[in-house]
Amino acid sequence: MKYKILFLLIFLLTLASCMSEKTAIHQKNYETKLDTLTLFDSMRNRKIPVAFYTPKTDQKFPGQQVVIFSHGYGANRGNDYLVYSYLNQKLASKGYFTVSIQHELPSDELLPMQGKLQDTRMPFWERGVENILFVLNELKKTRPDLDYQHLSLIGHSNGGDMTALFAAKHPALVYRIITLDNRRMYLPRTSLPKIYTIRSNDYPADEEVLPSFAEQEKYRITVQPTHINHGHMDNKGSEEEKNMLNKLILEYVEKQ
Repeated sequence: MKYKILFLLIFLLTLASCMSEKTAIHQKNYETKLDTLTLFDSMRNRKIPVAFYTPKTDQKFPGQQVVIFSHGYGANRGNDYLVYSYLNQKLASKGYFTVSIQHELPSDELLPMQGKLQDTRMPFWERGVENILFVLNELKKTRPDLDYQHLSLIGHSNGGDMTALFAAKHPALVYRIITLDNRRMYLPRTSLPKIYTIRSNDYPADEEVLPSFAEQEKYRITVQPTHINHGHMDNKGSEEEKNMLNKLILEYVEKQ
């Protein structure tokens, strides 16, 4: 019994030390760097441009957590994965390994605007899910040292719909999701992954996309209203709006 108690004390002290180290990492503000790369999924014959936002430092980050970001709809113009740099840079400055994926290519069909959008857009969201899954698997091959047990997925608008679908299809692969005003894909009603959604002040979600108050309480889902317009959640937002979104997101991702 004595040895069991001693072992438990050592375990708890080690756990507390690890938690303190991670907390200290996220309290700093590191200079960041941006690297871009185009991956190729041979099974789907598809290019996937990605941007990596990381701390610019020689310091080692044991158990560095991963964030994967999915952009809103850009009508296939390209470079949408770079227009949320205020958020991805902020996450990287706090020690997170942040990956932003370009989901739309110029050769893709345009996103449907008619019909029942939960049906007509589903193939586009499923393609986004496959993009995220491919990037995640490639990352695990090249960076096995990263912490994939606490993977965070963040997405705005159509990218938020992809993020919600990923959580529904692959719940064991993601620890938390944050959607910025997704409007069409139903948020999972689940405690794990953890669900957090930030809402705009101008575009309501479709019926039943958001959980009821009873479901929010049951599954500990947070629905966070803001005064920010839907279209101001990327780099077009004011400094005040960007600071608010950064603050809300950082507070949530730093919760264990």
